[in-house]
Amino acid sequence: MIKIGPGGPALIIPDQQPWRSPAGHVAVEVTRAGQLELARALTAEELFVARIHSHPAEAFHSAADDANPVLTHEGALSIVVPFFGLGLRRGLDACAVLRRDRTGWCGLPPGAGRDRWIGGMPENGR
Repeated sequence: MIKIGPGGPALIIPDQQPWRSPAGHVAVEVTRAGQLELARALTAEELFVARIHSHPAEAFHSAADDANPVLTHEGALSIVVPFFGLGLRRGLDACAVLRRDRTGWCGLPPGAGRDRWIGGMPENGR
């Protein structure tokens, strides 16, 4: 998670647990301890503005991502990195980037408009 506040942006990496289902599907979940870490990481003046996570194959916003949005405020970003992070070797354009608005998550296509949200988040996160 990326937070922003008076001290500037900061990356928070919570405690996580990988798992594999009997069918062979894999996932990583933020543990209860990790959820508490995230809650304690914010001061009253700070806001989480982006969630960065990975998928085992192509980058997309899954049904699980929609069911567990973590961030629900307008202007929040969800950045999905393909191939468990190895997709970054193809650059940020290989990632799925979505921005939350009043209707839900909306994909941001690669380009200057998306780069504005990734690299230059306004101070208030919107």
